[in-house]
Amino acid sequence: MLNDEVRQFRAQYVNRGHGHLFHNLLLFCRILREMGLDVNPTRTIDLLRSLEFINLKNKQDFYEVGKAIMLRHNDEQPIYDYVFQMFWRKWPTKEELENPLNDLPPEYWGDKKEPGQLPKNPNPEREDANKNKEGQEIDQGKMSRKVSEDEADENAPEDEQLLDREQTYSASEILQSKDFQDFSQEELQEAKRLLSELRWKLSLRVCRRYAPSRNGNRFDGRRTVRKALRFGGVPLELARKERKQKPRQLVLICDVSGSMDLYSRLLLQFMHSLENGLRYVETFVFGTRLTRITHELRNKNVDEALLNVSKVVKDWAGGTKIGESLETFNVHWARRVLGHGAIVIIISDGWDRGGVDILRREMARLQRLSYRLIWLNPLLGLPDYQPLTVGIQAALDYVDDFLPAHNFKSMRELGMLLESLSTAQRPERKQHFAKPLMAKR
Repeated sequence: MLNDEVRQFRAQYVNRGHGHLFHNLLLFCRILREMGLDVNPTRTIDLLRSLEFINLKNKQDFYEVGKAIMLRHNDEQPIYDYVFQMFWRKWPTKEELENPLNDLPPEYWGDKKEPGQLPKNPNPEREDANKNKEGQEIDQGKMSRKVSEDEADENAPEDEQLLDREQTYSASEILQSKDFQDFSQEELQEAKRLLSELRWKLSLRVCRRYAPSRNGNRFDGRRTVRKALRFGGVPLELARKERKQKPRQLVLICDVSGSMDLYSRLLLQFMHSLENGLRYVETFVFGTRLTRITHELRNKNVDEALLNVSKVVKDWAGGTKIGESLETFNVHWARRVLGHGAIVIIISDGWDRGGVDILRREMARLQRLSYRLIWLNPLLGLPDYQPLTVGIQAALDYVDDFLPAHNFKSMRELGMLLESLSTAQRPERKQHFAKPLMAKR
């Protein structure tokens, strides 16, 4: 999907006669990443989109737009300023290079900086990002050799030339702790394979019916009498029984709105692995309205399953109304799918455009109907994340477990939690009852 969008941008720039600008923009983003900044394909595409709304003749506007998109922390600005100044400067011609460097005008080297001098890293924690394997700082010569090697690789496939990708080993050990939104196209294919190989196991629930058991805690009179008939009516062997145990039912409700677009596809593949790996699973997605996709995800082929889901879901990558969607679930689906102590998992970042009161009321109702209410938030894996949105603050009072869902490690921790839930009693929690909404006059 990202490659198709990059091809469209390339065609637009070539048609306008700006093909060199397109190539230089991708090269600029690649150098930023080599210098330690968290530049991924999504940010590269955002930069290409932003150029439609600014004046390219104004260098300051381009500088500010790039800084707003590429930087995640203020301490990254010195690195960005250095790369921006060195990359978008006026480069000397071939004739000027034949002269000594001291004879070149000052504008070639920026604001009184030596050609091989790098700015000091203000953040000690990012010092390793600006060093090579031998512990030496990357100088301009090494960086230029790296760029020349990338430019010389003209025989690479077209997709690799179009899209800036991380040159990393995509083994399962590396992907365990990597954020889903930073995956390259090769890593997405590897992630799809790993998700299909995951084996899920739910905790058991105690049923009302009894089954024969050698060490059961209840006397089975009928089986005892039947066995006694073989010995002339003398009960030489006492039969016992105990309650049956079955896996709990699992209900998944996933947010597919615009704010979850970076995680939606992998999370749907995660839901597909649960749907095909467990017996009792119901799956729903929501943006501005709720849609049941259980039947679509039962297809064993994950690509066909996701294609069928895209045809059914009409509000993909749109707005978010969590409260209204949960109200639809509680009214029309809860009685059908929440029987026998079901576990409910809501996957959302908490951004909500609906009413807070209805969200609080429906979360309280859903908590009472479910055995365990789990909320998975992909943003919880970010080091500086805080639940400050109104929607997530309203829902947290009614959530039993608030967990991250941004990498494979968090998925495995969720699997351990689902398998280890107690089978004897309901989890200890304080029930909250939201105030009912005032009827409209």
